[in-house]
Amino acid sequence: YDIPAVPMCTGKDLTDNLLKQIEPFGATFHLGQEVSVVNKQPDRRFYVETSKGTRLLTKTLFIAGGVGSFQPRLLKVEGIDKYDGTQLFYRVRNPAQFAGKNLVIVGGGDSALDCTLNFAQEGPHKAESVILIHRRDGFRAAPASVARMKELCETYEMQFIVGQIAGIDEADGKLTGVKVTGNDGVTRVVPTDAVLAFFGLSPKLGPIGEWGLNIERKQVVVDTEKFETSVPGIFAVGDINTYPGKKKLILSGFHEAALAAFGAAPYVFPDKRIHLQYTTTSPKLHKVLGVETPVFD
Repeated sequence: YDIPAVPMCTGKDLTDNLLKQIEPFGATFHLGQEVSVVNKQPDRRFYVETSKGTRLLTKTLFIAGGVGSFQPRLLKVEGIDKYDGTQLFYRVRNPAQFAGKNLVIVGGGDSALDCTLNFAQEGPHKAESVILIHRRDGFRAAPASVARMKELCETYEMQFIVGQIAGIDEADGKLTGVKVTGNDGVTRVVPTDAVLAFFGLSPKLGPIGEWGLNIERKQVVVDTEKFETSVPGIFAVGDINTYPGKKKLILSGFHEAALAAFGAAPYVFPDKRIHLQYTTTSPKLHKVLGVETPVFD
């Protein structure tokens, strides 16, 4: 509701419109990757490497990471970390791999309940057994999902246990069960083939904190002329940055990005004078955008 001339739009609507707006410029996207390495080279360019092994060389770098990289909150049980990705999961990428398995699902939000219903009900991904564990009898999920879960419990198609995982059972290098301490203080072993944990997401600065930037309270310090960081050639815009008078508004992010782009231009085109052009009057921009140059009387 706070974008000028746009009375109301969703985040998705805004993203879709921005992608449509930049189509004429032929931007390249590398999605589903996290930048893990940024090293400055002798020629002043930056070597960038992602979590999927994509390697790039660039003269400038813009950080627009919002409040950070959203990472799942982890299940803090001694010894369970080594099963991450094999028998411990914080998201479901391939539901088919859990079909016919004995599942323990942990959490009380929509993700946990949606996952529970998907694997407990009849369907192509139905599990052998589903046990939902939550620390209390109240849920943050949609009431209809909670009601359906309780119906499945009443028909013995799944179980719900109020309690918390306190430990694990192992055999032959595999996770065989979890130790659940209930409200009564009694700890019981629940056999399982896999644990699916849904505790929500937490924003983390991630690898950005290792790039040698001046950071203040998990935000990247920038100047207000070019929104450049303490490392020349690296710029930061949006919620990820901080400066005196900073306001976390989408409108402010647009303003910061525009000035940062002009600040980055001398790095990209060191021998070229950059002129400010307007989409209303620039024939060059009209050509790129594929629109006719207007004639003004």
